[in-house]
Amino acid sequence: MGRFLGIFLDINHNDCYLLCMPSRPIGNDITTQHNIPSKTVGRQTAGLLAGLYDRSQSTFTLADAQEITGLSSHLASSLLHKAVRRGLVSRVKPGVFVIVPPELGSTPEYAGDPYLTAKKLAGSAPCFISHAAAMEIHRMVTQPQLAVFASSPKRLRSRTVHGTEFRFVSIKPEHYFGTVKHWVTKQESVGISDLERTVIDGLRQPEYCGGVTEVAKGLWMRHQDMQAAKLVDYALRIGTGAVLRRLGYLLELYAIAPQNELARLRDALSETYAPLDPMLPEEGTHLRRWRLQLNIAPQELESVRAS
Repeated sequence: MGRFLGIFLDINHNDCYLLCMPSRPIGNDITTQHNIPSKTVGRQTAGLLAGLYDRSQSTFTLADAQEITGLSSHLASSLLHKAVRRGLVSRVKPGVFVIVPPELGSTPEYAGDPYLTAKKLAGSAPCFISHAAAMEIHRMVTQPQLAVFASSPKRLRSRTVHGTEFRFVSIKPEHYFGTVKHWVTKQESVGISDLERTVIDGLRQPEYCGGVTEVAKGLWMRHQDMQAAKLVDYALRIGTGAVLRRLGYLLELYAIAPQNELARLRDALSETYAPLDPMLPEEGTHLRRWRLQLNIAPQELESVRAS
């Protein structure tokens, strides 16, 4: 999202100019070596962009455009259609748009902030950023993630928008817990899974996080900021046996939970075994203490503490 510097009117030529500074993506240090030319826009479009700026809103709907401009649905749609053609805004899905940063030129393919876009794609359905995407926000990964995951009690269609993959994970309504707000702009936020819930989701569906080893890395990277009791509470609340086994094993392996919390997990185990990582072949020794088949070498998981 570019940072607006202001709107200027050229009375002699009846033009309106919107001047912006290029944004700096999170995690990247980009120095602009040249001046980005401003885009010339009409008065109504400038008013719309200024109104969105006042709201600190980069992703918006047709209804937002109507509210800001005072135009009817038909006229607002026409205004946005022209803005899309000129590369001022990009269409994310029917009725949802995002402002194109000026340094991108006239490209019509821009998905905006991926977390805000995921929220807009969900529409009125409740959702929160989860799995690998939440791990990235929480600084639990060392590599950038290529897909944006979000969980919702409503079944939503996954889709790719301008090259960014958005994957929606269906959850039970009673499993909508353990979330916090993540502020993307001064006035725009999205819900994300908190640290503990992110670990639990990763152990429940490691295929959405790169595997159990990646979840273990994230757990270790942020273990000092997590509460062992909350991890156990969340695992028991989800009620998935494989999650109880994997969490107990990792908490014990890394010595980051007291014995009373480990006992809560062990007391809830059945006699059946589960693989430590369901993405890997079911081979390796069986650990009766946690009813796990260790198809990841303990040495591999131990090495996480040295990385």
